[in-house]
Amino acid sequence: MRDWLHPLRACFTAPSWEHVLVLVMGAVLAPGKRTISACLRMTGRAAANNFSSYHQILNRARWAPHAVARRLLVMIIDRLVPEGPVVIGMDDTIERRWGRRITARGIYRDPVRSSHGHFVKASGLRWLSFMVLTPVPWAGVVKALPVFTLLAPSQRSNLQRGRRHKLLTDWARQGALQLCRWLPGRDIVFVGDSGFAVHDLAHAIAGRATLISRLRLDANLFEPPAKRQAHTMGRPAQKGAPLPKLKTLLSNPATPWHRITVASWYGRKQDKALEITSDTALWYRPGTRPRPIRWVLVRDPEGKRAPQAFFSTDTAREPADIIALFVRRWQVEVTFAETRAHLGVETQRQWSDKAIGRTTPALLGLYSLISLWACDLLSTTSTPYAAAWYRKTNLTFTDAIGGVRLALWVGDVFQHSPPNREQQEIPPDRLVRMAEALCFAA
Repeated sequence: MRDWLHPLRACFTAPSWEHVLVLVMGAVLAPGKRTISACLRMTGRAAANNFSSYHQILNRARWAPHAVARRLLVMIIDRLVPEGPVVIGMDDTIERRWGRRITARGIYRDPVRSSHGHFVKASGLRWLSFMVLTPVPWAGVVKALPVFTLLAPSQRSNLQRGRRHKLLTDWARQGALQLCRWLPGRDIVFVGDSGFAVHDLAHAIAGRATLISRLRLDANLFEPPAKRQAHTMGRPAQKGAPLPKLKTLLSNPATPWHRITVASWYGRKQDKALEITSDTALWYRPGTRPRPIRWVLVRDPEGKRAPQAFFSTDTAREPADIIALFVRRWQVEVTFAETRAHLGVETQRQWSDKAIGRTTPALLGLYSLISLWACDLLSTTSTPYAAAWYRKTNLTFTDAIGGVRLALWVGDVFQHSPPNREQQEIPPDRLVRMAEALCFAA
């Protein structure tokens, strides 16, 4: 664990670092709730009298989460994306929490339990997470690795504390600009859903990064302004003639359609054939400057999916590349689900503002760390955890966290070529903790 976490050592003081090692190891090994007490039990410290020192790592210790996020980003980029564009997905999630002492809590629409005709409310915290979308060697597919997570307090919370309320897109703008400063000189592509298809965000990162998102079928698109002549009076025109709405192009028989094949599509379909049409235009909204974009209109030849449109602020990017990069964003939802299932997100019980602001980003960052550590333990030829009734051919995060746990529980006990010929045994206290992890798993 010391070797794996060594790149983060400079972010903590010497006393805090020893406690951090215990908490991280306990968070990885704990099978149920990710509380401080569960971490201490898993590491054999159930009788430790200084248990409050471990709580203070989250609610009082002086360490900067932004500094940890920056080093985590560098670790992922150096290991998995040494060259080429850095694709970063951004999306929000609701951590369901109740309690009057949680000041940033709000009432939101539950995206999991709600549908188009059924609205379900949920009490909790809203988090905006930025994740590196990159292929992982042991998985053989694209994974979403969280690197930077921000808490977006509710409007009611900000009003009660006398603070100016920030929209989710405001947090996205600040987070995107921060990541651009951390990765100078790299080609960065931010991918988000339709909630991030806003002019302010597109203009804020102009010249620093590319934004790819969905585009409304009734978006206001215009031609470039006509070339200004020499003695023309008045202010220069910002846009030209309006272009037809994208939804009208669907019913226009003169629309040119081109067939392409994408590697991945809805329903885990491989090599899906799509019909697309694309062009450049000025994307305009009253009150903001027009933004040049490349739009891509997609329809399913089989008619199983409704037509949809995407856009990129990089007008030189190929339409097929825009679709392929947007498809990567779907892994963000997989990461949110796996952190809840395997890392206990929503099971922590902190109440102070500082501890709440640190715990969930730490658990999401732990997902990325485990994925990196698994690169040293697993390969594409490793056998996945399966059974006769569960045929599984590809490695998943379950195999990754299982391999990391095995390395921490067993360590070097079963080395193939030990340095000495003496029989090595698992320490008895470790066997007891392993048994307790099985017996008291929740």
